[in-house]
Amino acid sequence: MVTAVYWVSEAVPLGAAALVPAFLYPLFGVLKSSEVAAEYCKDTTLLLMGVICLAASIEKWNLHKRIALRMVMIAGAKPGMLVLGFMCCTVFLSMWLSNTSTTAMVMPIAEAVLQQLISTGVADAQEDYDNIESPEEDSGSVTSPCRAQPTAVTIPEPEKPLDRKDSPYPTKRDHMICKCLSLSITYAATIGGLITITGTSTNLIFAEHFNSRYPDAKVINFGTWFIFSLPISIIMLILTWVWLHFLFLGCNFKETCSLSKKRKTRREELSERRIQKEYSKLGPISYPEIVTGIFFILMTLLWFTREPGFVPGWTSLFEKKGYRTDATISVLLGFLLFLIPARKPWGHTQDGTPKDSNPDPLAPMITWKDFQSLMPWEIVILVGGGYALAAGCKVSGLSVWIGRQLEPMNGLPPWAVTLLACLLVSTVTEFASNPATLTVFLPILSTLSETLQINPLHTLIPCTMCVSFGVMLPVGNPPNAIVFSYGHVQISDMVKAGFGVNLIGVMVVMLAIMTWGVPLFQLTEFPDWAIVRNVTDSL
Repeated sequence: MVTAVYWVSEAVPLGAAALVPAFLYPLFGVLKSSEVAAEYCKDTTLLLMGVICLAASIEKWNLHKRIALRMVMIAGAKPGMLVLGFMCCTVFLSMWLSNTSTTAMVMPIAEAVLQQLISTGVADAQEDYDNIESPEEDSGSVTSPCRAQPTAVTIPEPEKPLDRKDSPYPTKRDHMICKCLSLSITYAATIGGLITITGTSTNLIFAEHFNSRYPDAKVINFGTWFIFSLPISIIMLILTWVWLHFLFLGCNFKETCSLSKKRKTRREELSERRIQKEYSKLGPISYPEIVTGIFFILMTLLWFTREPGFVPGWTSLFEKKGYRTDATISVLLGFLLFLIPARKPWGHTQDGTPKDSNPDPLAPMITWKDFQSLMPWEIVILVGGGYALAAGCKVSGLSVWIGRQLEPMNGLPPWAVTLLACLLVSTVTEFASNPATLTVFLPILSTLSETLQINPLHTLIPCTMCVSFGVMLPVGNPPNAIVFSYGHVQISDMVKAGFGVNLIGVMVVMLAIMTWGVPLFQLTEFPDWAIVRNVTDSL
């Protein structure tokens, strides 16, 4: 309870609060100090370390920037399509990098485009207004009888540019575009983090909790999670884009999605020019980028083919089963990045000249400093604290007591239990950090599922995804705070847009768990691997 209060209130840093079980359990005789210490480093810790090695290489050699700019160039410069392009590249990057890192990478690129939009809009609006102030310059010396009846024709006056002292935006529409693009990036980072088991820390917390509590399950791995979550993210991406377009850009989807080759506006041309200029600064693709891309593809393929389920995976080639996990792959490839030189060991450089002399020609792809700058040690300690809490609940009998208190919910159908849990979790996570919220709720939801004879995955997976939907306030998660710091959006904008995104997320997750999730995880039956954990058997 002490740790949970500290997590929710954030009176002390989350990592520091996670250390409370390390000294309270031994002092009160719940667990030995050595037993508590063993809970703080699990398989997911090594998995995270390997992924961070790859992320460090991606960031160091600007592969993320090349991918983002290329995808935005493909999308085009129409405001609606520009937003969709940024959302797609953010989703893709967030699959492999942390949501916070992805947002921090993409927002400066988006801000450069927005500033170009604003500066162009100011010039255009001022030019139009000046033309209205002096119409005789355009009328020439031709006179007409119609000139004597100015009231016969009503010419709409273009919007006067806003006073720069009051607003930095030339028009209200420009402000709406800035809001839409800024919010779309934080929402896309959240959506992308759902797709892979390593996409966000809450997915890792769930995976380790589930595998520790149900060691015989063998149903959660990179492949099964990807198959389940990819359709969710695609549907959420489309619906979120539609919602933001409707809220900030209006309902003219026909113009946004039009493929006509009509002449582009000055703003669109300058925006595309700015993006192309940023892309040209990267130069030709470099040798380290190629190596990083190969490692990225290799890691993904090895994760998928380890135990795909429908065919034997590459782990079947080994005699002993169960020794190799996704962490084995990530740590191996991450370790190799410290060994492989960042300079091409043969041929010429990209410009055709021989390799120049380098003080350290064997400098590796990444250094320990690169790795350490990205490694989220607070999350590692936080996850370990959650495991320690779960171990204490098991030994002390708290799990059994919670199971007794939840027995009155026996009359509810599984979908209702899951929906109530999702709504509760998505509400709490608006005011508390995502990892802390999930760490508190996972043991409770596991006990609830066991008590009600529901497949634990029926409640755990939806709640794990819904805990990421803290998108209504800047304190909901770090990507929200990053976007808010740029000053384009107000809290009222985040609440209004985030409420719709939250509802979309809960509905899509519930749709998934009631449809394609049923055959994928066998959710219609209470599995054997959960029966041994059934708390009602021990009452």
